[in-house]
Amino acid sequence: MPKLVANSDVQLDKAVRTFVSKVGRESNLTIVDKEITYKNFLSNKMLIVHSIRRGIPYDLYELIKERTPFKQEDWADFLGVSARTLLRNKTKSNYVFESIPSEKILELAEVTSLGKDVFDTEEQFYMWLNTPNFALGNLKPFELLKDSYGKEMVMNELHKIDYGIFV
Repeated sequence: MPKLVANSDVQLDKAVRTFVSKVGRESNLTIVDKEITYKNFLSNKMLIVHSIRRGIPYDLYELIKERTPFKQEDWADFLGVSARTLLRNKTKSNYVFESIPSEKILELAEVTSLGKDVFDTEEQFYMWLNTPNFALGNLKPFELLKDSYGKEMVMNELHKIDYGIFV
């Protein structure tokens, strides 16, 4: 693993631990795993629910964004805001996304995490996202990520690929 990616992983894991600690305190949750990682965080649905309700801080969003294939304009489109609004939010001290954008951020994080696990390389995953898919009505998986139902369809296809079920 390149040093840059490893450093990014450490930074993201640390940011997740800090965030999860705050979520735990504010939601009266007992966080069993004090050394939670980004990957573990994404697999803990109850923690995700509480995190969405609290809202994702901008600095955590930026670390997640770095791990995805999406451009600033894509993120703005997914979150239903302009790219300028996203940049303006960055300048606000301790900005926290509301629940609906927070949910979308975590959905895209889940897709990206699973996609990177399923495919041998990030490049293969990114190519798959941008290739029309017969099982998805000849749409590109990327095009389905704008809503929750589409995201679930993409996740299902990724799971099928992971299990070796090709259509």
